[in-house]
Amino acid sequence: MRFAILNLRPAARIATSVLPLAGSLLVAGSSGAYAAVGMPQLDIGNPLIIGQVIWGAVIFLVFYVLISRSALPRVAKVLATRRERIEGDLNVARDAKEAADAAIEELKRARHDAAREAQANIEQVIEEARKAAAAQAHDMNARLAQEIHDAEARLTESRNAAMGSLRDIAADTAAAIVHQLTGRDADNAQLRAHVDAAAVANGH
Repeated sequence: MRFAILNLRPAARIATSVLPLAGSLLVAGSSGAYAAVGMPQLDIGNPLIIGQVIWGAVIFLVFYVLISRSALPRVAKVLATRRERIEGDLNVARDAKEAADAAIEELKRARHDAAREAQANIEQVIEEARKAAAAQAHDMNARLAQEIHDAEARLTESRNAAMGSLRDIAADTAAAIVHQLTGRDADNAQLRAHVDAAAVANGH
């Protein structure tokens, strides 16, 4: 808080005008109710008492002047310095709080951005893994299909070869049976035609 330094000139004029009036009142009231028997301190008619009152007022005025000119400005200066220091500390604390709030907001934004980027990276990795798995599965299926086709082709070739050998065996067996039964050699072309017809009829 601020102390307003009083203007001492009006106070001094008031004191110089009040002191004679106080002296006259003290002298005028010496015979009245202010006189106290047995108490010299209240014997207003005593010139010594009047002098003591006047000197007390003068000393009070001088003391007031000294205090107002020396002590009060120092107190006001100390209070002003303390107020400025407190305001400075409050400003520093306010700036620190604003900086802390800004840092917290920046941290929140950075964490949000990091989480969003991490989610995007995870989704990208998952998509790449899915595409790689799909491509690998497609290649595997194509390779398996080719292997199955080759195996079927080899099986068909082997079956055809076996069926060809079987037809030859069947034709030779039929010729041997005809020769055994009739004693004559059978017509190989005719036997071969019958064997082929029987194989076709059985789906071979």
